[in-house]
Amino acid sequence: MSELKEGMSLVDHLGELRRRLVAVLAVFVLGLVGGFFVSDPIYTYLTQEGPIASYDIELHALTLWDGLSMYMKIALLFSLIVTLPFTAYQVWKFVSPGLKPHEQKATLRYIPYVFLLFLVGIAFSYFVVFPMAVGFTNKINVSLGLVETYGMAQFFTFMFNLILPISLLFELPVIVMFLTKLRIINPLRLKKMRKISYFVLVIIAVFVTPPDFISDVIVIIPLILLYEFSVFLSAVVYRKQLEEKEEYDAKYVKLDSGEKA
Repeated sequence: MSELKEGMSLVDHLGELRRRLVAVLAVFVLGLVGGFFVSDPIYTYLTQEGPIASYDIELHALTLWDGLSMYMKIALLFSLIVTLPFTAYQVWKFVSPGLKPHEQKATLRYIPYVFLLFLVGIAFSYFVVFPMAVGFTNKINVSLGLVETYGMAQFFTFMFNLILPISLLFELPVIVMFLTKLRIINPLRLKKMRKISYFVLVIIAVFVTPPDFISDVIVIIPLILLYEFSVFLSAVVYRKQLEEKEEYDAKYVKLDSGEKA
């Protein structure tokens, strides 16, 4: 793929963007194909060995497509895990020509953390949030004397509706650092947005968790800590940018003043 260079027209930039989007789409499709091959052992773990196995939940196919739908959902999650770091790399390749050499190296190091934080988000949402949600609904059903018979498609839809939003929120520190490097945001702006950000995070946490106070708090606290950690990382990046600017001014501004004198 060609690199973005100075003098490229808008059409060239759009063409470069299109090529990178096609590459991401190709990897996503390959990830889907690969996901189908690993869906069966993942399904076995999720239903028989995972943290919800103790609830003895029976899954049923309510339509002819439920089995295929389950495989597709697992393959989709697998493909997202594979595609996410590649997408981050393509974004970096697209914007890196506008960065200084040392900024290119610094932002390139963020990419492994994109993959790692997504896995941490999946682990937190699956091993902590999802069992709480299942346990909460299980207690209500038992108290009402209901026999729990779940459709496979509905069960996995419920699972992934919890896992994906929380996992993506765990990318916040890397995104904030990257945008700070691009000088789009800074810690001062993030601090001004703190109340609004907290409110949004609370709404998300309440939306994806069972309607009880303890579950909400267990999810809200990590999300708020993630935001504060993101502000801290943004401050670290921003401080380095200010130091570089001061060094540049001290070196070149004084030199220009001396030449004029």
